[in-house]
Amino acid sequence: MTQEYQNLIGGRWTPARDGRRFERENPATGEPTGSYPRSGPDDVRDAVCAAQDAAAAWRRTPAPRRGEILFRAAEILVREKERFARELTGEMGKVIKEARGDVQEAIDMTYYMAGEGRRSFGQTTPSELPDKFAMSVRAPVGVVGCITPWNFPMAIPSWKIMPALVTGNTVVFKPSQYAPKSACNLVKTLEDAGIPPGVINLVFGEGAEVGATLVEHPAVSLISFTGSNAVGRRIAMQGAELGKPVSLEMGGRNAIIVMDDADIPLALDGVIWSAFGTTGQRCTAASRVIVQAGVYDEFAERLVQRAERLRLGNGLDERTEVGPVVNTDQLHKIDAYMAVGRDEGATLACGGATTNVGDLGRGYFFQPTVFTDAKPQMRIAQEEIFGPVTALIKVGSLEEAIAVNNGVPYGLSSSIYTRDVNRAFRAVEGIDTGLVYVNAGTIGAEVHLPFGGTRGTGNGHREAGTAALDTFTEWKTVYIDYSGRLQKAQIDSE
Repeated sequence: MTQEYQNLIGGRWTPARDGRRFERENPATGEPTGSYPRSGPDDVRDAVCAAQDAAAAWRRTPAPRRGEILFRAAEILVREKERFARELTGEMGKVIKEARGDVQEAIDMTYYMAGEGRRSFGQTTPSELPDKFAMSVRAPVGVVGCITPWNFPMAIPSWKIMPALVTGNTVVFKPSQYAPKSACNLVKTLEDAGIPPGVINLVFGEGAEVGATLVEHPAVSLISFTGSNAVGRRIAMQGAELGKPVSLEMGGRNAIIVMDDADIPLALDGVIWSAFGTTGQRCTAASRVIVQAGVYDEFAERLVQRAERLRLGNGLDERTEVGPVVNTDQLHKIDAYMAVGRDEGATLACGGATTNVGDLGRGYFFQPTVFTDAKPQMRIAQEEIFGPVTALIKVGSLEEAIAVNNGVPYGLSSSIYTRDVNRAFRAVEGIDTGLVYVNAGTIGAEVHLPFGGTRGTGNGHREAGTAALDTFTEWKTVYIDYSGRLQKAQIDSE
């Protein structure tokens, strides 16, 4: 019998008001993994009301005490890491080693933000007037709505929820319907760690019903969203109309630059990992490889050979290197781009088809795919495919490589492989993305540094590190005048 899960609202696990449910299946096998509430607007309103009710007491809870709850949650995540990783693979498909990494990132973020309970620093400065003290402190924004995708169902929610909580906000969390169990595991961990009722609320359901209501609710002070550009832009417009701050983390069309002097075996390792890790379903995936002409033919040949040897299968099999894509819609989307690439004149060097041989026929598998002879303005080089597909583009110089790298609507992650330190620093300076790697792939962010992108990838906010605190707090400037007389800043000169 399929296990049933519930929403968490005001400290109570409860079904949707109208009793509707949906089931999630394992994308590798088609077997059901759980049944979840298909919530509606009334459920969202209940969750926001619970978050409002809890807000005043949580705000008054000393920040170090809030951090201690997060620390206990991190300890629970450590103990449950293997179980959570296996359940994560079972519902969204990534290989088990990557699933363990997903949970580990949530562990790292939770520990890190626990420390911010004693470290959310403001500033003290000299005043321009005598007998006057000046300082700034952080204040929580209020009720935060967190909307997250399925591809990192433990890591990405932790980037939002943990800094929001430690800075004194209450949260209504809407996860993807394609990774609900991992969301439940993360929230249950916080509950077990002692988070007060109503401080964290979990509402399952469709984006059009749950997400839209959360964005529009007048008591929600901030929306933090990770997902597609189309939905992100719509949320941004709604936020502007409502006067509501919105933090957006959206798509990527990331590139690895391989120069003539690169360590080719190292660069191949980086491309294989960045292009086909998580079956290409990462916002930081290397969906373009920009290769200097002198090594292009050799690199293309060796990359195709490596890609063809990758082992597809159920992510719970330790031998699997590439798991399924998340659902049938994504499978069909990826497949449709194969004709697009061929029609544009690119060469389909390997892959390019769904796989339904043997046990793979029960899941959503797509062959690791390499296009060669791609041009910078082709759709397969401009649009986010979000699958195990990468396109090779030939360039003549570093300057051309940087221009091609920057010539897409997105600006999340970039990489360059070169042995020339001067080239490396010119690339770091010239590349217009939020993340830049030298002699490493486009993936591998660390939780103590800002994560986010430029242009179509985001709207100026950053996740992780101390930068995340700026998203979930307001600056409050405090002046204390102990002179005992009226002083007029910029006017008094005595």
